[in-house]
Amino acid sequence: MVGYTVHLYSTNEHPSFSVLTDTENIIEDQQEGSMRVAVQQEDLQLLSRTLQEQFLAEVPSGEFFQIKCAVNKDELMILAQHPVSVKVDTQEIFAVLEEALQSLPPYQDQPVQCFLRIVGEKLPYAKRSLTMKGYRQVESPDIPQDNEDQENEDTESFSSLALPLSYSTTTDTLEDEEEVFDPLAGTPDLLTNSSQRPLKKILLGAVVGISLLGSGGAYLVTRPCVMSVCQEFQTAQQLNTQFRQLISRARSEKDLTTLQQQLETTTTALGVIPAWSSYYQQAAELKTNLSGRSEKLSQVNKALQAASVAEQKMQTPATSQGELQARQQLWRQAITPLEAISPNHELYGLIQPKLLKYRIHLQTINQQLLAQEKWVKKLADAKGVASVANKWETTAKSLKDWQKVQSTWQVVINALNVIPPSSPASQEAQQLLLEYKPKLARARDRVTIEQLAAKSYQQILVIASQAKAYEQKQEWQAAVIYWQQALQAAKQISNNSLYYNQAQSLITPYSASLQQAQEKLILNNSWQQTRADLNKTCSSEIRICNFTVDDKGIIVKITPEYEQVLQSTVSENNAQDSEAAVGVANHWQTLQEALTVISENANLPLFIYNVQDQVIYMRTPGE
Repeated sequence: MVGYTVHLYSTNEHPSFSVLTDTENIIEDQQEGSMRVAVQQEDLQLLSRTLQEQFLAEVPSGEFFQIKCAVNKDELMILAQHPVSVKVDTQEIFAVLEEALQSLPPYQDQPVQCFLRIVGEKLPYAKRSLTMKGYRQVESPDIPQDNEDQENEDTESFSSLALPLSYSTTTDTLEDEEEVFDPLAGTPDLLTNSSQRPLKKILLGAVVGISLLGSGGAYLVTRPCVMSVCQEFQTAQQLNTQFRQLISRARSEKDLTTLQQQLETTTTALGVIPAWSSYYQQAAELKTNLSGRSEKLSQVNKALQAASVAEQKMQTPATSQGELQARQQLWRQAITPLEAISPNHELYGLIQPKLLKYRIHLQTINQQLLAQEKWVKKLADAKGVASVANKWETTAKSLKDWQKVQSTWQVVINALNVIPPSSPASQEAQQLLLEYKPKLARARDRVTIEQLAAKSYQQILVIASQAKAYEQKQEWQAAVIYWQQALQAAKQISNNSLYYNQAQSLITPYSASLQQAQEKLILNNSWQQTRADLNKTCSSEIRICNFTVDDKGIIVKITPEYEQVLQSTVSENNAQDSEAAVGVANHWQTLQEALTVISENANLPLFIYNVQDQVIYMRTPGE
């Protein structure tokens, strides 16, 4: 705020507008001569200060105005001057002066002359005469004027309205030199602090103080916080001014507590200022301001204390939902007072990062509470799924059913396993795990048994099919081996398996098939010599015959090459060929006899076929 200067002095009425060149010396002389003059000077100083503060509070650009007061034979004269650059609402200025004077008892019945002037100008450009019970207004036109006659008229008007601002205890006239009205000349600056805050209303203490001083009470002039310096007020004002800086320096809760105590102490000290003190109204407003700040600090301190307790509790995991709810309440107690502090408040910069941190902690607690609720719900869901698994277990009739039972128990176990120890559902979850895990193990074992049984049963069917295929090929050795494997696998199916009864039903026919294959193998082994003899008999320079041996008999089939030899030899008529034919005939006869012997040894019927699959020789055993 721009500083301001107030100059105060009083004068005797004089027909001309003159200014004493050494006002301070005159005032000192008059003070030495009369206590009444001293009291009047104090009154004027207090009035000037009050009006100056009223301007600062209510007039735009009020800090640029200079207010001066003087008394000329019981008539109060007030001059307000300002730089030429300041835009002025004349009506507003006089209204502010009128309002201020109406609230001051010593001046309510006195005539008052009010002047407005631009700094550096010789003449005021506006005047108003006030009497508090009613007033009249005379305003001079703006200066300068365009014509000389108007200027002379304005000067004469100002001379008739304004009084000379000099003071004398005698009626002697002053110097003949006449000067333009200038109550600012040669007066001292009465303010010691140019940054003093304006007040919004005229101080009640100032009014009472002026009234008392107007009575000439010299004792009241020397009273603390009346007319002299008020240490309590200055201390409070300094604390109020430095509050932001002190807040910015606070680094801990202890610092804030110390500052709050200082505010409380200072506020209490302001309470001793009496109502008739000129500082009373300012002190009351300052007390209200400091009390508000103290209350805000108290809220912040309580919030920080709650946050401190909450942070300590968060060092250890919560073991119950009740503990989480208690921590949630602490964080809410820390956050709520801080949220009430507006962004333009002095404490906002201090609490804003803490508020953000506390909100994060509260969100964490809220998430933990939601998680706890989630775990409780998960426990209930797991128990519901377990009920379904028990039901399916009693009705399972296939591998697929048991696989569904196993997967259902696995879902239950997985749901219970993820419930953390800190959850209120943890204890019951652990008890249920002790109950449900064995059921999962039994279901898993049963599925394994059924899977093995199903696999074994399918393998049994495949092995039996292969055994039958070897039987069809009369490969009895292989058939016997496969029938043995099929039978052994059927006997190994677990009696707990759903495939047990099906496997048992295969044992009897597979045993019979094995026995038959074994008999065929024995018989086939006995035919090995027969086949060897047949092979030897059918072999010569050319292949004479092919054969098969089975339980139906020995089947021999003449080869095309041998049959051609037989036919070509018989058709020749010469002697030489006749001998060949005899030889071929003898060979055929010998072949028949050899095959007959082999048939008898094997005790099997003998069938000889030509190339056209016609039987050309047949013999049964015993013929």
